[in-house]
Amino acid sequence: MGNSLSIENIHASYGAVRVIENVSMEVDSGKTVVLLGTNGNGKSTLIKCIMGLCRPSEGRIVAEIDGSKHDLIGMTTEEIVDLGIALVPEGRRLFPKLTVEENLALGAFRQKAREQMKSNLEFCFETFPRLAERRKQLAGSMSGGEQQMLALARALMLAPKILLVDEPSVGLSPLLVGRTIDAIRDLKKKYQLTVLMAEQNFTQAIRIADSGYVIVHGEIAFNGKTADELNNNDLIRKFYLGV
Repeated sequence: MGNSLSIENIHASYGAVRVIENVSMEVDSGKTVVLLGTNGNGKSTLIKCIMGLCRPSEGRIVAEIDGSKHDLIGMTTEEIVDLGIALVPEGRRLFPKLTVEENLALGAFRQKAREQMKSNLEFCFETFPRLAERRKQLAGSMSGGEQQMLALARALMLAPKILLVDEPSVGLSPLLVGRTIDAIRDLKKKYQLTVLMAEQNFTQAIRIADSGYVIVHGEIAFNGKTADELNNNDLIRKFYLGV
């Protein structure tokens, strides 16, 4: 049974400002799809539409979870999370005055995750040993790389089927960006996740992409059905590689 996303003709605005125009995407089960775009082109807005944090004015977003289809438009964020769709938000959005362990416990929002909290916590500490070492440390006192690990682990505590990751490279050094992207790849394989990652660092994102889209001024400008197609596209060379 599959876990996928189908985004059809989405339009979204903030007041009178149109941000997304007629965006359609497919995120197939078990795949890592990257949404590439520089700042201000609508990547985060689309992620918010999927999570019910921004209401599209037109279009459909359908999630297939364990073979059952759900129309996400009109659902609350809590209902979407309860389906097993987890978000690692831009900027991590941790609770800085709570410990690592407390932040992870808050990730186990849905009933199924609460039932698996102990085993999921063990999985998180096994995957990120640094978090196990610092389980009693306040999240706000950790480095940027450690906080990104914690944000990923918190999403895993939800026992997700589909993982959305918004700009994981923001605020990190090049070395930590590479480690974060590697962690997303490893988690996807280990937990058989379907991943949609919004990112502006093309060089890093392409390393783990099965396919991807380029968004420019709120519209899909290119759909690369394979990593090779993304690598060999003139639009990407122009915007990301300076060629």
